[in-house]
Amino acid sequence: MTTKVFGHKAPDTDSTGSPIAWAWYLSEIKGTPAKACLLGEPNTEAAFVIEHWGLEKPEIIADVAEGESVVIVDTNNPAELPASINSANVIQIIDHHKLTGGIETTSPIDITMRPLACTATIMYDLMGDDVAKAPRGVKGAMLSCILSDTLEFRSPTTTDHDRAVCEALAKDLGVDMHELATKMFEAKSDVSAFSDAELLRMDSKEYAVGGTSFRVSVLETTAPKMILDRKASLMGAMETVAKEDGVDQVLLFVVDILNEEATLLVPNDLVKGVAEKSFDATVAGDTVVLPGVMSRKKQIIPSLKV
Repeated sequence: MTTKVFGHKAPDTDSTGSPIAWAWYLSEIKGTPAKACLLGEPNTEAAFVIEHWGLEKPEIIADVAEGESVVIVDTNNPAELPASINSANVIQIIDHHKLTGGIETTSPIDITMRPLACTATIMYDLMGDDVAKAPRGVKGAMLSCILSDTLEFRSPTTTDHDRAVCEALAKDLGVDMHELATKMFEAKSDVSAFSDAELLRMDSKEYAVGGTSFRVSVLETTAPKMILDRKASLMGAMETVAKEDGVDQVLLFVVDILNEEATLLVPNDLVKGVAEKSFDATVAGDTVVLPGVMSRKKQIIPSLKV
């Protein structure tokens, strides 16, 4: 039976590239037939990475079958996984997020969770000397994952080890990291083809604070004006998206990669209160700029208050 390897819903570059890398490792090095899968269409940056490195786009799946062997990467949150995940045979989790809880397994499993910026960095360590055997596309996917998750080392989640692994992969591949990152961020920033609802869900995670449930959406871009010019329609779509997704409110943070700041859209008094209590901000209109805020994992989620 082939093991399915996948990350979270609304797959970004790490949840697209890391399943590809680990499926290669399991199949070609460990002798365990495996294939990468996606829980939705990859975002524009991840789609660029697939094309740039000549990779095959993984199969998109909606759910998993009872007893089916799976490896979960880049998340451990059941809300970001297939509805039937607890009936599958989860054999491994590789992640760099906080422990959420809620996944049930039929037997003890192999779990690796480390405080690094990217799942691909963890995989590089787990592969050890076998990284040298990886095809160029797999190495390129891992390099791209780290550049993406660290925002080319701008993110506060970046560690010295993430940077060292990134530099080692770039040297091996003969790649200019800045040039590659620039192309990736340009691809990520082109959101013109997406509806407001698609943008609000594109890179989002569900999170509850004090009995209030949120869809916390982050759009990382080098062209924030393209998104902020749509703020009226985006805020108008928030109520519909929240209702359809079963949450109380959508929070949208537009992260300006180059200026290293985030702009939070403020459609109502609830979000105004969240901004003021969470980030010690003064809100005077329908947006508020949060200097230095770049990371949902390290700066946004831990700070949220209602």
